[in-house]
Amino acid sequence: MMITDSKGMVKNTSRQYRKALGECKDIFFKKMRDYGTAWRILRTSSLTDQIFIKANRVRTIQEVRKSMVGEGIRPEFVGIVNYCIMALIQLELIDSEELSLDSDLAETLYDKYAGEAYHLMGRKNHDYGEAWRDMRISSLTDLILMKILRIKQIEDNEGKTLISEGIDANYYDMINYALFALILMDEVEGAEKTDSEQ
Repeated sequence: MMITDSKGMVKNTSRQYRKALGECKDIFFKKMRDYGTAWRILRTSSLTDQIFIKANRVRTIQEVRKSMVGEGIRPEFVGIVNYCIMALIQLELIDSEELSLDSDLAETLYDKYAGEAYHLMGRKNHDYGEAWRDMRISSLTDLILMKILRIKQIEDNEGKTLISEGIDANYYDMINYALFALILMDEVEGAEKTDSEQ
């Protein structure tokens, strides 16, 4: 999937997306080696709250333009991707009481939901013309927070909706919004590096 920006530069969305997703997956499995799959004890509502904490921290840093704990917003977007994938796995394994996942099964499930998010991104990019590339990262943050509030409402309604998409659709959208933010951050950093070298 190749597009050209207003300056005539070719952008490879697929490559950029896979690079950002690869960063998220690498961190997910490094943490799994440290902690195992302790997150399996969490209900999906708890995972939704964890995503809220991360997105809210991003918004706070964006507004005050300062972090007091020395970490920027990039790790939070990575965390949002990974918590959303955890939540999707939990929805699939809702009837399983087994808390431990071996690494092969965990990777199969991670890749399954990451792949679904990737294909959704491709379909929506086709229909919307990659409008996200002209969005501010702060707007992507707000969209993630809106999706979280939607999920909370659906959870409070015991998963029932009248005409809206279900919980899983909102998790997929948040994965893609967070990955778009990581791509845009990479582009800003790349542009700054190029400017400094000139």
